[in-house]
Amino acid sequence: MRAVIMAGGLGMRMRPYTTVLPKPLLPIGDRPILSILLDQLAAAGVRRVDLCVGYLSGLIQAYLLEAAPPREEMEVVFHLESEPLGTAGALREVSDLDEPFLLLNGDVLTSLDFAALLGGHTESGAALTVTVQTRSTTIASGVLAIDGEDRVSDYTEKPTLQHDVSLGIYALDPRALDQLGEGRTDVPDLVQALLASGEHVRAHRFAGEWFDIGTLSDHELAVQEFTTRREHYFPGRAGTSEPDAGTPSG
Repeated sequence: MRAVIMAGGLGMRMRPYTTVLPKPLLPIGDRPILSILLDQLAAAGVRRVDLCVGYLSGLIQAYLLEAAPPREEMEVVFHLESEPLGTAGALREVSDLDEPFLLLNGDVLTSLDFAALLGGHTESGAALTVTVQTRSTTIASGVLAIDGEDRVSDYTEKPTLQHDVSLGIYALDPRALDQLGEGRTDVPDLVQALLASGEHVRAHRFAGEWFDIGTLSDHELAVQEFTTRREHYFPGRAGTSEPDAGTPSG
């Protein structure tokens, strides 16, 4: 199994912390979020991780090469972005993506079963699979349905709407890369291109825990969750030990 992690963002919403640390190295408890992700991926059977880095990339490389190498069975290959290429555009910098692979951001805390995601994707034959959760949004005011003559046809007081939202964790078949555009390209752009070409884009529903470390308040919630339920993120093992030493390559 193979995974690509996007870890090159500036982390503007997490300042001032990200003025001195890249967001994937922000601590969740006693470990950086990137370290947790790598350990989870290794446990799921991922044997190669392509790490797309940019902002403060030297700190990420130093951490993984010297401070806390991944497990011995996992190879980590660094890809340095000379300019921001987007969450999908950076895939152009990764060579030999010739098998189905995972794509995710390097700042997510989740209990997702990565092996099940990739396995379901491969079995489905889809070009791309999006991990989704159903979220509810309550509108604090009454919502009107109005026709073209300004006639009110319906009135719903404070409705609750449900939406399926992307969690920023994907599985891709190599053929999806044929739809990558030029310049900066984000995953939503790639999804739209795949749909326009008639490709199969699949949803992988996930009802478990997911924290995007995007803001200071999100970070606090993730720290509290991981500190109190650490074992939940490492099924079948204590989850309190660091990964075994390994030797990343660049």
